[in-house]
Amino acid sequence: MNNSIAKKRKSGFMRELNAIVTILARGVLLTLKSPASLIMSLAMPVVMMGMIGGNLSQNMAGGLGFDYGQFMMIGMLVNMLFMMTSQGLTSLVEDQEINFTQEMMIAPISRYAIVIGTILGSAFMAIVSCIGTLIVGLFMGIHLGAGQLFAILGLAPLMCLAAGAFSMLLIGAIKNKKAANMAVTLVTMPQMFLSGAIIPINNSSGILLVLNRLMPMTYCLDLVRAVVYAGTPEYANVVLFNPAVTLAAIVGLTAVFLVVGTWLFARSETHK
Repeated sequence: MNNSIAKKRKSGFMRELNAIVTILARGVLLTLKSPASLIMSLAMPVVMMGMIGGNLSQNMAGGLGFDYGQFMMIGMLVNMLFMMTSQGLTSLVEDQEINFTQEMMIAPISRYAIVIGTILGSAFMAIVSCIGTLIVGLFMGIHLGAGQLFAILGLAPLMCLAAGAFSMLLIGAIKNKKAANMAVTLVTMPQMFLSGAIIPINNSSGILLVLNRLMPMTYCLDLVRAVVYAGTPEYANVVLFNPAVTLAAIVGLTAVFLVVGTWLFARSETHK
């Protein structure tokens, strides 16, 4: 009896895993078939980091007590992971419009497998943007050590999952792709400035303090910087929270957003 239950659980787990991998592969394939998306993924860092960040670095980075170029590079890498994953998730709305989502819904897999697979597929575009960010950084004379890059890479899946879960709250309630794209952009773009990606927020107060504390990317950025700057003199100047508290906040918020967003998404599909 126990062996039968164990086999069913293993079979169910493998079915979910296969579904996630299949949906992920579909997302990667769709990205590769869209040259415009790849060009935008590579061009975005030029605008965000090369122009905005470069201007700030030349005019406002003096007397910070840490290397602003490295600070900005880490911030932009996380921002690209967060922003591109969030925008890529709007493909779920397009799938709804062509009824592809309904076909997936009737398959013997959970709604979470569909959402997680889509998030991971969207993360591919985010990784392309990160490569573009590193290339722009090299031209700007900004370098990260191998250990720092591996630390960011290790945390990247969590950052993408947090971004995707956050976007699900919006996407679950919106059935129009154009509206979904606008809503996701309106929510993700301000986070680049208010969460500390390119502008330090250590001394924020009032409404700006409230806003940056409400933004999920604030905690994602802080966790990555805590890992990258661990054991360095700059740690106290760039890290806001205890890493354990930050990790707990990210995991908690991601779980809540994923559950609520997936429920809203499934509900909107059921009531079509």
